[in-house]
Amino acid sequence: MTTVAERPDVDRTGSGPRPARSRSDRMGIYLLLLPSLLPIVVLSVFPLLRGIYLGFTDARAGRHVEVSFTGLANYRELLGDELFWNSFKIGLLWAVGVTVLQFLLALGLALLLNQQLRFRGAARVLAVVPWAMPPVVVGILWKLVYHPDAGLLNEFFHRVGADGMRTNWLGDFSTALPAVIIVGVWAGMPQTTVVLLAGLQGVPRELHEAAAVDGAGTWHRFRNVTLPALAPVIVAITSLDFIWNFNSFGLVYVLTAGGPGGKTMLPMLFAYEEAFRYGNYGYAAALGNVMVVIIVALLAIYLRRRLREAN
Repeated sequence: MTTVAERPDVDRTGSGPRPARSRSDRMGIYLLLLPSLLPIVVLSVFPLLRGIYLGFTDARAGRHVEVSFTGLANYRELLGDELFWNSFKIGLLWAVGVTVLQFLLALGLALLLNQQLRFRGAARVLAVVPWAMPPVVVGILWKLVYHPDAGLLNEFFHRVGADGMRTNWLGDFSTALPAVIIVGVWAGMPQTTVVLLAGLQGVPRELHEAAAVDGAGTWHRFRNVTLPALAPVIVAITSLDFIWNFNSFGLVYVLTAGGPGGKTMLPMLFAYEEAFRYGNYGYAAALGNVMVVIIVALLAIYLRRRLREAN
């Protein structure tokens, strides 16, 4: 005799029987998922797999060019490529500089927008305007600001009588990278501000009131109450900002295209140049594969820290 506990079609939680899905039901589910999965496979998964494969070949631009498997030859060449390692160093300087400045300025702005200020709603809207602008538009806008002859920045220095400060901001070796970093900070600060502002609004007001009753000043309340409460949010947004900035391409390409003299040549720009200027598709794919490994490693470190905090 079969008991209820032995019957597979009966829910032991007492909520009633759970009929098994038929084959037609499962096919219907797969068909519903297909429209969303197909673009991901075609536009993301397939190009990724194709790029990984090309990284192990000598693929070059041109029609009817024979492609042969070269194994790790591209990666051995990459290890000795000073131009790549120089772009990697510049990418680190760019990512660290933009991420740190973004965080500090966004934290200050978030603290300000969290206060009971007049026209606070309008200020919050204006603070996220750069976030809504495409990188190409931001790049064109700031190229006009930095223009050596008719740019707003040089015009400002001329009006205040500081003509010695006028320079070709994007064309000078010493100012190109700092100028581009400033644009990156301006463009990316709104999203960091929004996340930090959300975190600030999640800090219980009672903690600040209790600290104030105990005699803690503004700085001590910020250091001992606000920062510890914001720590998980800070780790999350700075980690993601660093990954996004390290993977940046469009903004810097519009501003300088890697110049002058490679002073703003980020790794993604270097791979782009190898592929579409010099036609070295295999070598460029190998560069892209290295970047994917680096980004995956950074994501793994980030997720590991998040899981540790959750446990």
